[in-house]
Amino acid sequence: MDFTDKVVVITGGAGGIGMAIAKKFALLHARIVLIDINQDRLILAANKIHSETNAEVHPFLCDISQDSSVKDAVEDTIKRWGRLDVVVNNAGLMSFKPIEEQTLEDWQKIFNVDLFGAFLFIKYAFKTMKPGGAIVNVSSIHAFETEPMVAPYAAAKAALLSLTRSAAIEGKSKGIRVNAILPGAIDTPMLWDNPNVKAGIEKINPEDVGTPEDIAEAIAFLSSDAAKFIQGTTLTIDGGRMDRL
Repeated sequence: MDFTDKVVVITGGAGGIGMAIAKKFALLHARIVLIDINQDRLILAANKIHSETNAEVHPFLCDISQDSSVKDAVEDTIKRWGRLDVVVNNAGLMSFKPIEEQTLEDWQKIFNVDLFGAFLFIKYAFKTMKPGGAIVNVSSIHAFETEPMVAPYAAAKAALLSLTRSAAIEGKSKGIRVNAILPGAIDTPMLWDNPNVKAGIEKINPEDVGTPEDIAEAIAFLSSDAAKFIQGTTLTIDGGRMDRL
């Protein structure tokens, strides 16, 4: 796989999975636009990726729940490098609360990031991407199988799969591919800080825990010309965890 001269936008770029995705594309010679809402972490992440790969990495502070902020990010990318080839909608937010204690605001906060942020980047990518572009949405196995106290997260990730299918249908005539991945248990703070995991409600077999790099490899493949006939699919990356009864 080679992404020389191609421009890749990655949301949630300052987190563990986001950084792994960015580093993978950087090693494949892409130009990286790193998107995050935490400026300090964003700058540190961009500098680290550049120092390790010598790739061009542009950090862009962006609230992906805001239309104007996403529009600015895409317009800045086009102004800077004249193209947009890949969007990875990786940013995600999770909360833990029983349904009877949740508010509409709790749901809105999760959906703003996990679903609406992806919608906005798809919207503006469709306006600017040339044929051959690719979008990969990072959903979760919670879209299919979930646990107590994460209803908004699971619902948003399930809706993201539906958005992926719709965008794939509309993107086909534009020459833009849209696919999704379903990560399982991945070795990140989001997994180990999960109160359900800490309490033993969700059992984690060490053999079922993947790495951020496992996710990055799959995303790079789906974004590459090697996957040019893959459209509207959902790829589960969980080490076979969901296959066992």
